[in-house]
Amino acid sequence: MDRHEEYMAEAVRIARANVAEGGTPYGAVIVRDGTVVATAPNTVHLSKDATDHAEMVAIHKASQALGRKNLSDCVMYASGRPCPMCHAAMRLAGFKEGYFAFSAEEAQECGAGSADIYAELCRPLDQQPMRLKQIRPEGASPYPEWEARQKG
Repeated sequence: MDRHEEYMAEAVRIARANVAEGGTPYGAVIVRDGTVVATAPNTVHLSKDATDHAEMVAIHKASQALGRKNLSDCVMYASGRPCPMCHAAMRLAGFKEGYFAFSAEEAQECGAGSADIYAELCRPLDQQPMRLKQIRPEGASPYPEWEARQKG
């Protein structure tokens, strides 16, 4: 078994253990330079926080362990295909590489997936089930202020 398979097996083991404890079938492992930096199951059932997906919890743990938000030198192993939120969080954290064991469609067949969300997010905003509209207040946005602080 190569290291990729070893890390993936661990992510799936975490997912199975989470199911046995009443959670959903998701687990994540983050590796840096051949060392496991963080592992996590989906903890939504415990926290009642819809964002506590395995990948999100693992990213938080890895960021805390490494003392930085940039995880571009890390690799994510997820038991299931990361949902759009987790995929975006991985991108924001700088991941350049990630692997998953089971597809979103497989999860969807058992009522555990988010495959439909991928398609919904590709639609124009006014055609998505969750209505998201821009309300622009008077005055400038805070972005130029932030940009100036980054340069200064």
